[in-house]
Amino acid sequence: MDVLEAIKSRRSIRKYKNDPITKEDLNLILESIRWTPSWANTQCWEIIVVREKEKRKKLLEAFPPKNPGAQAVVTAPIVLVLASKKGVSGYYKGKAVTIYGDWFMFDVALAMQNLVLTAHSLGLGTVILGYFDHKKVGEILNLPDDIKVVAMTPLGYPEEIPQPPSRKRLTEFVSYESFAERTSSL
Repeated sequence: MDVLEAIKSRRSIRKYKNDPITKEDLNLILESIRWTPSWANTQCWEIIVVREKEKRKKLLEAFPPKNPGAQAVVTAPIVLVLASKKGVSGYYKGKAVTIYGDWFMFDVALAMQNLVLTAHSLGLGTVILGYFDHKKVGEILNLPDDIKVVAMTPLGYPEEIPQPPSRKRLTEFVSYESFAERTSSL
């Protein structure tokens, strides 16, 4: 599958089969994270692979009841938790060098994108979860204070694949030369 096809066909999966994931497939996914670009090649991410069902049940306690992806944390065979070291990405000589300060959210988002696209190319499903008690997840996983949970995703074989959502037209968000210089033809 080429990259654009993978981008267009990947879906957020909230229902999973109980089938196990091979070690080879998991390692390919983790390898895709290893090659993710990052600020000054800082590679600030930390990945926690959660396989134990009891630990995944503990993670479920960190989700509000209205989160539609929460149950997938228990039903998928693996959960990948993406965290980051603070004060590394976006820093030069110990000082934040952008107006946004720490750049870790951007770098971890790139790692998550590599993860979900690689998983999809292997026939595996994911859903990016960010609506949960991050501090509680950090406590469950025994993270040190300088490592912050950013997001997580269940990983498994999809039980069902939803239809694609609608997308904006390019003319609704692309400007040329200055903001709002939009054209109907590219």
